[in-house]
Amino acid sequence: MILLRSVLYFFLMALSVLTHGLAIVLLQAFVSTETCDRIATHWGKVNIWLQRVICGLRINIVGGENLPCSGAIIMSKHQSTWETISLRGLLAPHQSWVLKQELLNIPIFGRALVAVRAIPIDRKIGRKAVIKVIKEGKKALEADRLVVIFPEGTRTAPGERGKYGIGGAVLGEKSGFPIIPIAHNAGVYWKRRGVKKYPGTIQVRIGSAIETHGKSAAQIIAEVEDWIENEMEKIDKS
Repeated sequence: MILLRSVLYFFLMALSVLTHGLAIVLLQAFVSTETCDRIATHWGKVNIWLQRVICGLRINIVGGENLPCSGAIIMSKHQSTWETISLRGLLAPHQSWVLKQELLNIPIFGRALVAVRAIPIDRKIGRKAVIKVIKEGKKALEADRLVVIFPEGTRTAPGERGKYGIGGAVLGEKSGFPIIPIAHNAGVYWKRRGVKKYPGTIQVRIGSAIETHGKSAAQIIAEVEDWIENEMEKIDKS
């Protein structure tokens, strides 16, 4: 039954990508970026609803009052595909995601990402990728957008800790905008590999703003990592 429900959700999720992505692509020449943002956020909310109804996957959020409406850097734990879909629906609409360049090659979806001001990077080019994150990220922040980054870069299994990249912290150092850390255990219910989505309640913890003024990137990323990983330990023990 879990496999059947998971396959059904995957089909409907793919359909939602097509419908919402196509709407953004077709309308972007006639509507504002704000409207495209809201369509993308509606996609995230639809998927949160589908996850709950079809897969029995719910969300418990602690610290929701810490979520900003604009002008902040969001740094989240990266365990599964869940956060790449659901954070779109949980955060304020005006979002710019730092993501892999390859995603722009996906028909319709890639063009929709451009329309909502995603920041694609090629991680193979190292320092140049960080420079692009700083340049494009500052533009987005100054336009009152949220810049969403997964500092570990790739998904990690529950109980594991990936290497935290410095790019988002450098953006914080150079821009002076605060960082909001997010911890969650989505990987317990939605594995980084495999089709099955297991029923249960994903625990999401949203931290208070980490100020960046007067701090080095190394200090900033150390604070972010300490907060996220300490919260992960608490979640795992609960």
